[in-house]
Amino acid sequence: MVSTVSIKDKSQSIDNWLPITSSRKAKWWYSAFHNVTAMVGAGVLSLPYAMAELGWGPGVAILLLSWIITLYTLWQMVEMHEMVPGVRFDRYHELGQHVFGEKLGLWIVVPMQLIVEVGVDIVYMVTGGKSLKKFYDLVCPDAQNVRLSYFIIVFAAIQFLLSQLPNFNSISGVSLAAAVMSLTYSTIGWAATMEKGRPPSVDYSYRASTASGLFFNFVSAMGEVAFSYAGHSVVLEIQATIPSSPEKPSKKPMWKGVVVAYLVVALCYFPVALVGYWNFGNAVDDNILITLERPRWLIAAANMFVVVHVIGSYQVFAMPVFDMLETVLVLKCHLRPGCMLRFVARTLYVAFTMAVGIAVPFFGGLLGFLGGFAFAPASYFLPCIMWLSVYKPKRFGLSWMTNWICIILGVLLMVLASVGGMRTIILSAKNYQFFS
Repeated sequence: MVSTVSIKDKSQSIDNWLPITSSRKAKWWYSAFHNVTAMVGAGVLSLPYAMAELGWGPGVAILLLSWIITLYTLWQMVEMHEMVPGVRFDRYHELGQHVFGEKLGLWIVVPMQLIVEVGVDIVYMVTGGKSLKKFYDLVCPDAQNVRLSYFIIVFAAIQFLLSQLPNFNSISGVSLAAAVMSLTYSTIGWAATMEKGRPPSVDYSYRASTASGLFFNFVSAMGEVAFSYAGHSVVLEIQATIPSSPEKPSKKPMWKGVVVAYLVVALCYFPVALVGYWNFGNAVDDNILITLERPRWLIAAANMFVVVHVIGSYQVFAMPVFDMLETVLVLKCHLRPGCMLRFVARTLYVAFTMAVGIAVPFFGGLLGFLGGFAFAPASYFLPCIMWLSVYKPKRFGLSWMTNWICIILGVLLMVLASVGGMRTIILSAKNYQFFS
């Protein structure tokens, strides 16, 4: 009995130290800006380019479907967080273990979640460096050229400092700033496009001239739109920071924050995608800010806003990774929890993402391939499979049909986006430069 109590006390003390469960004082608006920060990446600026590959009809349909499906699957995860009375599934893999079993749940969820979170952090390391370089080039056009690697190191230095913040609630200020910046640079993207005016020669035809080119460009663009919704891999961890009781379960404030976040996502995604494509047609670049170029000061400011946003986004995706690392080091390696363990583990993680970002600054292309196996399951169909397994809705009923439609579309997305991503890597391989 004493031994059982001591093990329980030890487990509780470790939970009180780990970054996901150490603070449960978040409000509903924390959920709002954490979800905005996690979801609205700098990739929103490439949505007009994706629209150019999809065309008006399919492009608008895929934008709307992605928004609706991922909002639905996010609602499912919020509901499942406390579906067992007295138990909170504070981490994605804990929910997976409850549904699929202790070992199988880990193998299904953890690799997928790590691909999303570590992959996004590497991409944000590169994105932060590129945006800093773009800012430098715009503000100092006559200065000596500086390699991208050095700007990635500058971005990483900020992450080395912020990574020592202990838990999710401690990064709330950084996350709020990031959420505000995402809305700001998205607004600059479409408002400056409107101000520029639509040229009379705008062309909405597809770029590719062959059937194979059209197909691969289409599925690659479909993946770009779908990967804009990566927040599911951290949603349970965000909900874990909200207090809960039988009278006031965490799902109510969490869902309120999610709805606000998705309204902000719509305000960011749809105007940028539609206005950018309407204005430039198939001549748009893969970053709407590059297409604009003028006024120089405004585009420079927008790039700095992107930097601030990815600083916060990096931390939101890194926090669950820190939680996994520290859990393994304490429970499996039997190391003593404390500041030194946290400092070493987190510093090594940031150093790893920095090193990969510097060595392979084209990681975004590879993420398109890997993301097909991770982003689509995490956001589009794994929550539906869990829902069917747990709640077992009536066969051919509305819930059953809705979930199976999401699963089929998600699996198709996973396969097609992976094929498109692999082709992009192969075609671009000759232009890749390591350690650029």
